[in-house]
Amino acid sequence: MNQEYVDIKTPEFVSLQFHPAGLGSRAAALIIDQLIIWITNILVFVLLFFVILGQESNDFIPDMTSIPITITLILLFIINWGYFFAFEYFAGGRTIGKKAMGIRVIQENGQSITLLSSFIRNFLRIIDSLPTGYLLGILMIFFHSKHKRIGDLVAGTIVVHERKKKGNKKSPIEKEIERRGLSKSNLALDQWELNKLGEKEWNLVKTYSHRFQQLPPSQKELRTRQMANILLPKIGIEVERKSLTELENTLFVLYLILRDEWEYEV
Repeated sequence: MNQEYVDIKTPEFVSLQFHPAGLGSRAAALIIDQLIIWITNILVFVLLFFVILGQESNDFIPDMTSIPITITLILLFIINWGYFFAFEYFAGGRTIGKKAMGIRVIQENGQSITLLSSFIRNFLRIIDSLPTGYLLGILMIFFHSKHKRIGDLVAGTIVVHERKKKGNKKSPIEKEIERRGLSKSNLALDQWELNKLGEKEWNLVKTYSHRFQQLPPSQKELRTRQMANILLPKIGIEVERKSLTELENTLFVLYLILRDEWEYEV
């Protein structure tokens, strides 16, 4: 089957090309996610069983089983609905199943999924699951040109394949990052902070990183401090207290993190 691609214009008028995730990869991701949810549900029921069993043996607290049952029902609702909503927003559009299948949810403009969009697309799972077994959602994904279900249409989202690595050849900046012993784990960013950095910031840090080794020493310090003053305060990092090397390392790690958010291979 020929691969299908969609062109997306970003707010900065940059054209991006994405490979929409089809029914097969999305169904596989859903199966993985549902297995995780079912296992979690079973564990909750087992916990409820032991709680009720313990209360029945307590003569001082008669007829208290309704409380853990109510709490369990609320917890099950949060798990079954909130799983997709929380993972898609806080994990950059990836549930565990989507991550395993190499797909993710993004906005139609190419940016990361917003809190409202994640809420809407997952709230509308109720409609997509009608009449049973996600039949309506499956039909929509199969027949829609961009493989969208109703939740995607209303929320303005699209599910796409992740960027793939191009062989084992490393770029000069990747070699420099490896030489310094840096990785994404050197900078802990939650999704709230990551959402403050858009495509404009990605292009800045990408340009800085790729040109870094060609700059003379005086220009390296100037550009590093300029980039640091623009980017790092947005994620709550104080620039003044860091040395030049620390600023360089932080920007390089930020490059690694944003690369996974914004750089896609077509």
